Amino acid sequence: MLKTARALALWLVLVAPASALDLPRGATSPGAQVRDPDSYALPTGPWSDGIVPTRAIEGRVTRQAWRVPVPGITTLQLMAPLRDQLVADGYELLFECQSATCGGFDFRFSIDVLPAPAMFVDLARYRFLSASRDGASVSVLVSRTSDAGYVQIIQAGAASAQSTVTTAAARPTAPATTSFGQELETNGRVILSDLAFETGSSSLGPGPFASLASLASYLTSRPSRRVALVGHTDATGSLDGNIALSKRRAASVRTRLIDAHSVPASQMSAEGMGYLAPVTSNLTPSGREANRRVEVILLPDS
Repeated sequence: MLKTARALALWLVLVAPASALDLPRGATSPGAQVRDPDSYALPTGPWSDGIVPTRAIEGRVTRQAWRVPVPGITTLQLMAPLRDQLVADGYELLFECQSATCGGFDFRFSIDVLPAPAMFVDLARYRFLSASRDGASVSVLVSRTSDAGYVQIIQAGAASAQSTVTTAAARPTAPATTSFGQELETNGRVILSDLAFETGSSSLGPGPFASLASLASYLTSRPSRRVALVGHTDATGSLDGNIALSKRRAASVRTRLIDAHSVPASQMSAEGMGYLAPVTSNLTPSGREANRRVEVILLPDS
């Protein structure tokens, strides 16, 4: 508790007036995703009747997440300094909620969230807010594990009106992200990070899912390309059960691409690896979330 209090005291000292959102010393980030121009569906209310109300924002969009290595930190301790600074900087708060009042699972998987391990969201312990000022908008999502806090900030709109986000120590900023097709052809694989499945279920949520739209556009414009959709799980449960579940999830994705996006079935196969190919350790909640995924793997042309 004393360690947490000291870290929060440092945070409050570091908050700069008006022009920047500051995070505490020690917060780490893999870098920013920057697209200009782009669009962002800014959430303006809780999940209800199957949807999350949003406001369409166009312009420069910056997405970034941080891990705050403070054991025992609460979601309110993460959110309050950032909320207070936005208000002091002249932003109007549009919407604020915490896990249950946001809409729990449905809200979290209906909004734009960077994939684990960059961002981790505990479905029972997260907070969200959205705000706007002078043509620019900001959303803040925070969550935690027992040993760290997680913060995601998405800024969208006119670049001149956006706040900046800094920590006490300088860090490099990642270059603008490449397109879905470029990433797939360069790396040979892409994680479909926005997909939502109910716990233990192979049924894909209603969507829409931007990653599937991007994959469908790529495949339909390149009929010679073939991909494997590969499901992965965390290490909870038996290997046989997890392999079966991961393959069913991949098959659900394939079916959605065929039925909703008119992708030819011959361009896709569905496979399951269970927990045999983790991207990180299964010993933490954030690690297990990162390992539960469906990937698209580029295959040689037929």
